[in-house]
Amino acid sequence: MILFKLNKRQVVIVLGLAAAVLTFGFVVFRMGPLAPTRITVAQASNERLTPSVFGIGSVEARQSWLMGPTVAGRVLHVHVDVGQMVKAGQLLAEMDPVDLDQRLQAQDAALTKAVSVEAAVNAQVADTQARRALAMTNLNRQKELARQNFISPSALESREQELQSADAALAAAQANLQAAKQDTRRLQSERGAASLQKQNTRLLAPADAVVISRDAESGSTVVAGQPVLRLANPASLWVKLRVDQARSTGLAVGLPAQIVLRSRPQLVLAGKVDRVELQADAVTEERIAQVAFEQIPAALSIGEMAEVTLQLQQTEQALVVPQASVQTLQGRTGVWRLKDGALDFVPVQWGAASLDGRVQAISGLASGDTVVVYSEKPLSAGARFKVVDTLVKKAKP
Repeated sequence: MILFKLNKRQVVIVLGLAAAVLTFGFVVFRMGPLAPTRITVAQASNERLTPSVFGIGSVEARQSWLMGPTVAGRVLHVHVDVGQMVKAGQLLAEMDPVDLDQRLQAQDAALTKAVSVEAAVNAQVADTQARRALAMTNLNRQKELARQNFISPSALESREQELQSADAALAAAQANLQAAKQDTRRLQSERGAASLQKQNTRLLAPADAVVISRDAESGSTVVAGQPVLRLANPASLWVKLRVDQARSTGLAVGLPAQIVLRSRPQLVLAGKVDRVELQADAVTEERIAQVAFEQIPAALSIGEMAEVTLQLQQTEQALVVPQASVQTLQGRTGVWRLKDGALDFVPVQWGAASLDGRVQAISGLASGDTVVVYSEKPLSAGARFKVVDTLVKKAKP
């Protein structure tokens, strides 16, 4: 047996090295990469949830109008301004009629001429009818005389020829009358079309509304269909809501809603779902619904953002865990369960969720199971862990 005799300096060095090794081991196994992962846990319990759907929307008008000309032209006058209330039938703007007045005058003159021509042809028809009646009377008289052999057959044939000529003249006069009437109707239609074009140069309010945009000024040239003014019915404002498709289960007409406008974050307004759009947005993966106000607030602006919370029907009693415990491992969704002092990942089928952070576990868990809610780093099967109340240390007062 070999004994080493250490002097005082060597003893100090050995003790220092031992303390350093112990400190290093403590740091590695308690605070370093080999330290147990701190976790917080919760127990699964049977509860009833009141699920909610949350989404962001913007205020829009259900009834709005784009007021513009039906043909290209130049704006002559704009009589209203943005924010102004207008009444149904009120003149909003006028387009330059250009040559419409002259065209209407020409149509009036042509129509007057056509009426005169029609009257003249009517007189011709009356004259030919009288000539035919006379020819018929003469023919009947000649037939009686011919029966008594007072006139020759050639004289009777002459009267028959006169009747045929009268019939042809009457047919021609009647044809001319029909042509004159058709010409009159054509001119009346053309004048009506020109009159409608003249009316379309005057932009009239279709209903009581407010002007929300003035897109053209006097002297501007606009094409057909281009808006000069935009109107909206202030009594038809609602919120166009967008909801994540993954959380839109239960979205239906009639659901009560709580609306919070960006301009009034402290005020909660009541409303309800008035319409659910059939077509969803495939790009943003959202469903679209229209939420109506129970009472439209004053000074509400179109385009303002709003936060909407929809209250769904309360669910039946089911197993519930914190939504923060939901994890994904190798493409499967579930929770880390603490059982018999070890961690194992359990796939779970999820149900409805509430906005307060709870979700239904349809299958995979039993009542009383302990699940991991938060962990300071990703977990794995067989990992060392330590259950704590919270991962965040409370600051000392």
